[in-house]
Amino acid sequence: MSGASSPLHTRIWQEEAQADNPFATHTAYCHGYDVYGQMLGRASWVDMLYLLFKGQAPSPAQARLLEALALALANPGPRDPMVHAAMCGGVGGSHAAASLIAALAVGAGQSGGARDVRLAMDAWLRWDVATAGDHAARIACLIAHDMPAWLATSDSGWPQREHPAGFDPHGVSTAGIVLKALQALAGMGVGPRLSWLGEHLGSLEAAASMPLAMTGLAAAAFADLGFTPLEGEMLHLLLRLPGAAAHALEQQTAYGFKRFPYPPVDLQDDPLASHPQESVA
Repeated sequence: MSGASSPLHTRIWQEEAQADNPFATHTAYCHGYDVYGQMLGRASWVDMLYLLFKGQAPSPAQARLLEALALALANPGPRDPMVHAAMCGGVGGSHAAASLIAALAVGAGQSGGARDVRLAMDAWLRWDVATAGDHAARIACLIAHDMPAWLATSDSGWPQREHPAGFDPHGVSTAGIVLKALQALAGMGVGPRLSWLGEHLGSLEAAASMPLAMTGLAAAAFADLGFTPLEGEMLHLLLRLPGAAAHALEQQTAYGFKRFPYPPVDLQDDPLASHPQESVA
């Protein structure tokens, strides 16, 4: 793509301008596919996602796995800090963009957020190189590199890691929606990591001393789909936005601040306690 002054370089997108309006698009191609002439009405949302990130159309099995993962991540629920941040924006009357930016900021972290997914995908890459898929070696690699030595390191600009990526430091065992999602995704037959998790979950939990989190499951699925850690981090942020948006709108339009569960405030210096209001005659 190029403008009148300087070229814009991209391998993803090619546009042809309208003959009578150079600022309007006549034809748009995504990695060679005519989006509005070939794909629209035939391809799915996840087909487009995979094509944008990977530069090729997914196989039917890959598309099914990505669609299932997108459904599993679509709404983390109001317990999730990312969704709660969007709800706070909505109930306060913030604009749509502000609520979504709040969700992205909170959901980007390394404790249950997108950074956690990226770190877990980095761990998968290390395991793949160091263990060649051997179960016992993979567990040993987890113990040797992901704790305590791995926890002692910290990326520039990020706080020190407090627990191995992809695990829940507050949980006891993998259960509930994480286990149900693992059982569903592991049975789709795409890549080796999800099926490995399903077979060796107990040993992995014992090595980490904590259960698998949804971020760890998502990391395995993204890796099985061929995404890089950077791509997995970005997709995790994107795929969890629908629930944040819906909950923000619900709080803004249906409930309002009077019914929002604000935490109690413990004032250390309460002006009313030290200077009680005088009665007005």
